[in-house]
Amino acid sequence: MVTVLSLAWQTIRTRLGGFAGAFIAILCGTALVAGCGVLMESGLRAGVPTQRYAAAAVVVGGAQTVHPPGADALTSEQVGEQPSVPEALAGRIASVPGVRAAVAEQSFPAQVVTASGEVLGGAQSLGHNWDAAVLAPFTVRAGAAPSASDDVVLDAALAQRAGVGVGGQVRIATRSVPQTFRVSGIVDALSRQSALFFTPQEAAELAGQPGRAHAIGVLADPGVAPETLAGPIGAVVDGAEVTTGVERSTIEFLDVSQTRMLLLAIAGSFGGFALLVAVFVVASTLALTINRRRREFALLRAVAATPKQVRKLIGTETTLVALVAGVLGGALGLAVASGLRDAFAAIGVIPADFGLAISPLPSLAALLLGLGAARLAAWAAARRPSTIRPVEALGEAAVERRELGRGRLITGWSLVLAGFGGALVPLFLRGDIATAISTMATLVVVIGLAVVGPQVTALVTRVLAPVLGRVWRISGYLAGANAQANTRRLAAAVTPLMLSIAFALATFYSQTSSTAAAAEETARSTTADYVLAGPAGVSPEVASAAGRLPGVAAATPVVRTSVIVATATGDAMDVQRKPAQGLAGDQVRGALELGVDSGRLADLRGDTVALSRSEADWLDKKIGDEVSFYFGDGVPAKLRLVATYTHDLAFGDFVLPVGLAREHNGGRLDDSVLVRRAVNADPAAVSSALRSLPYPGLTVASPGPAPEGGERQAQFYLNLVAVGVIVGYLAISVANTLVLTTAQRSREFALLRLVGTTRRQVTHMMRLEALATVGIAVALGTVVALVPLGLLNVGLRGSPLPSGPPSVYFGIVGGAALLGMVTMGLSTWVALRSRPIDAIGLRE
Repeated sequence: MVTVLSLAWQTIRTRLGGFAGAFIAILCGTALVAGCGVLMESGLRAGVPTQRYAAAAVVVGGAQTVHPPGADALTSEQVGEQPSVPEALAGRIASVPGVRAAVAEQSFPAQVVTASGEVLGGAQSLGHNWDAAVLAPFTVRAGAAPSASDDVVLDAALAQRAGVGVGGQVRIATRSVPQTFRVSGIVDALSRQSALFFTPQEAAELAGQPGRAHAIGVLADPGVAPETLAGPIGAVVDGAEVTTGVERSTIEFLDVSQTRMLLLAIAGSFGGFALLVAVFVVASTLALTINRRRREFALLRAVAATPKQVRKLIGTETTLVALVAGVLGGALGLAVASGLRDAFAAIGVIPADFGLAISPLPSLAALLLGLGAARLAAWAAARRPSTIRPVEALGEAAVERRELGRGRLITGWSLVLAGFGGALVPLFLRGDIATAISTMATLVVVIGLAVVGPQVTALVTRVLAPVLGRVWRISGYLAGANAQANTRRLAAAVTPLMLSIAFALATFYSQTSSTAAAAEETARSTTADYVLAGPAGVSPEVASAAGRLPGVAAATPVVRTSVIVATATGDAMDVQRKPAQGLAGDQVRGALELGVDSGRLADLRGDTVALSRSEADWLDKKIGDEVSFYFGDGVPAKLRLVATYTHDLAFGDFVLPVGLAREHNGGRLDDSVLVRRAVNADPAAVSSALRSLPYPGLTVASPGPAPEGGERQAQFYLNLVAVGVIVGYLAISVANTLVLTTAQRSREFALLRLVGTTRRQVTHMMRLEALATVGIAVALGTVVALVPLGLLNVGLRGSPLPSGPPSVYFGIVGGAALLGMVTMGLSTWVALRSRPIDAIGLRE
């Protein structure tokens, strides 16, 4: 007795070429989703090996995430600055049974200054208290531990770069002008950082955080496991972060903790896009594969197969193909994740030494998602073939059904209208949310056009077919007739190509337009004549020193930071980290123009804050109201609103008094100082005086890019990598679809040649069809992307013309056109290799 399973297996074996398209689509889609799953798992439990805390069983640090009261368990936000903990916690931790010692560690920027007055480059350079050296442990290779206030211990690599040894003199810059220290000892070097050790009293003074510590390292009694201590310690530290194992590196290195949250965010957003695109591609490929077998299914119906049996056969075939493709795709996902990690590290978004967490869970989840998507797509594609009239099997012509169902038309055009409606949002909202909505609107429009694709292509070919016939007579007539008679097939070829073009254009130019809008607003808003900056920040003393120079009208320090805002949206709590800046309110005038529309920036001092107009409206705050949020290091804040401004693209949504911003900034340094020259001052004299300030590494330059240019640039490259992977998958889908649509026409080509059409005429016909396919895809993809992009640029920049190099547009369109023409040309050449008399007898 023949079972459905055995029949499905026999069908697959005899139609390997027919199922190859579906196999490739599921394989690549599963690999993409599995790769995102590996990134997500890595965001939960991966990291880098700890260095300064290698000997500590447990490390206690400030909370790395903000979880507001009333928020659900999954609603939190990663801190943007290094949090600290009370130094007094060390005493409480030391009283926990099993704890041998609890050591508070200070950590602060400390840079060696060379004899020429330059800051010594290399790895991040941090100063610490000597009693915390036991946490690594650091051992003295030469000399002795620091005992006097002017003693310092350097690691071996730093001492070698500085060219000093034990007993030598070295100048070190922290938060003030450089001081001279005597090198009392040398310790082993670390790979990720440079370490300098001072006496505990000197380290506390240099850190500038009385009563606070970077972390507390816990040394366990012999035989006591770290996991055993973690629980009791957590009970006495009042909400501080308690870490063991690889988690200790999240306290030691802020970038590791931020990387984990970034990977979670990437895996969530990028993975969502990838899953949506994968489902779309798998569904369209399966529909195409099943549609080419409609006469086979009609024959099964003619020999008494029920609709349920046909659907079960299609479902079983799809399951078998999806299982094999899913297993291989899950394994391939490891390579995808590794490639993404390397790409993210190459652009500086994540640390180069950040490892991946590998387990079977992402591959298993991707397999299940791929299988579910394939079964859902097979169910949708099998609805019509399973109900086809048996009498259709008697016809020799495989004529497509021309009309679309009412439900499909309503769904498709509703999505198109919804997408174009969403594209209007940037006219009313600004910032990153406008950019994200604009890109999503493009994707929604493309999906809507895919649903009504046959109707759209029918309208286009109705105009295009007569033109082809008049210009190229025989080949043009045949190409036009084919396009008009097979609008579903043409739509299946156009859709993935259109999606690739629209998605690539929307993603790239939305980012370049957003960046250009911020840069243009910054240029209009910055009225300073000079920008003072340093390799690792600027001493808080520089602004005051510059302000006292002759010919300087104003000098305002700038501290770039972030804040975390929690807002109630219905029954849920929305938590977001937003860019912020610290400014000296009494010095802003003349150096920056924020577009203040209410209140006064001169009142920005003490416990006050200024908000962008959009943020103030969103929070429903007016001048004098109390604004609640969290500083970048997670400390709660309640500040009085003193001003609102409109230049939020350049300055973010929050402006804080510079003293508050410094207090909650890990290094306690300024990012830059903006200097305004007095009206009648000599520019050369002022510039020379600024360069002579006694702070090593200080550079004097003209105002440059937007204040958050570095972060925006990294985000731009991050999006490029993610989109490049998705577009690569779409390119495979395009080639896959075009091969399927061309390969299934071998009998048609044979018939044309048997009735007198030459091989050259058939080839020319297919070139024209390829040209029509590519032309329609380029036109639709460009229009679909251009409308949301134009509206986004009107909202952000006041001009409908997207910002960015035109060469990228021609590169995207040219690449898509080349892919389409080459794929259809090669598949046509393969299909024409058989003799017409042999090909006409082949199965469909």
